[in-house]
Amino acid sequence: MWLKAWHLIGMVTWFAGLFYLPRLYVYHAMSDDQASIDRFKIMERKLFFGITTPGGIFTLVFGFWMLHDYAWAAFGSHLWLHIKLGLIALLVVYHIYCGKLLFDFKHDRNTRSHVWYRWFNELPVLLLIAIVLLAVLKPV
Repeated sequence: MWLKAWHLIGMVTWFAGLFYLPRLYVYHAMSDDQASIDRFKIMERKLFFGITTPGGIFTLVFGFWMLHDYAWAAFGSHLWLHIKLGLIALLVVYHIYCGKLLFDFKHDRNTRSHVWYRWFNELPVLLLIAIVLLAVLKPV
């Protein structure tokens, strides 16, 4: 149960960052004064490297540890687990892309509008719903 507890703590932390970081990008994309732009750069960097990335690492380490300890023997027979791991892979790609966007903002190379970031912000919500439903219901 300790592994599951640490996995869930990491997951909540990771998703908190993935929900808030694109929201900061929305406001950053709308900013036109240098003080706000500089403030968002600091906030985005601290959130990505201080909260979101460590949360993602905790989630993945403890999740794969649980997979190794408890589910590896039955891995081939659980389609829901394959789907969940595929969605987690998409989440990791999303996280990495958020890091790419962070560096674009850092170097003043953002080309996207605040509206695009508002839509971009919805993807982790959909992934969270699907991943949690798969983990709890194990439907397939």
